[in-house]
Amino acid sequence: MGERIKIGLTGLPGVGKTTTLIKIIEMMEREGWKVGGMITSSIMENDKRVGFYVEDWATKRREVLAHVNIDSRVRVGKYGVDIGALERVGVAAIEWAIENADLVVVDEIGKMEVESKKFVDAVKRAFDEDKYMILTLHKKSRNPLLQDIRRRDDIRILEVTPINREVLPYKVVKLIKEEIL
Repeated sequence: MGERIKIGLTGLPGVGKTTTLIKIIEMMEREGWKVGGMITSSIMENDKRVGFYVEDWATKRREVLAHVNIDSRVRVGKYGVDIGALERVGVAAIEWAIENADLVVVDEIGKMEVESKKFVDAVKRAFDEDKYMILTLHKKSRNPLLQDIRRRDDIRILEVTPINREVLPYKVVKLIKEEIL
């Protein structure tokens, strides 16, 4: 197990986990940290979410991870999931970050992502490295990977709420910089 702190951000859908994570990343990069990993973002059409992108933070390469119009054997709610896109972009980004970044980010560990064995393996490998990590975690999923993460001794899980989401990035940056424990 690594010695460096790992932080899990959880919260209800739409509360701002990804936005909070991006603020943290930008603050860390301004401090000179090299950040890598994957981010997910919504695909909106006419003010309605119709899917999600998966993006490599370092290269900005992105592909459609899930969409209402994707016909896939893997479905989460109304979305068909493109596991290939997750592995080409997301898993590759995590693997690059493990080797090259000071901070590994994974947004998010949720129902879609855990359908990929390569994704699960990459996340487990990242946890075994002595790297700083920030992850966003699906709040209610009982997936074995999420249960394992929640039980770990080397992760601090913080809930993003409408009340704390503006100050949470500052708290997380302080935690990572070991100014507070």
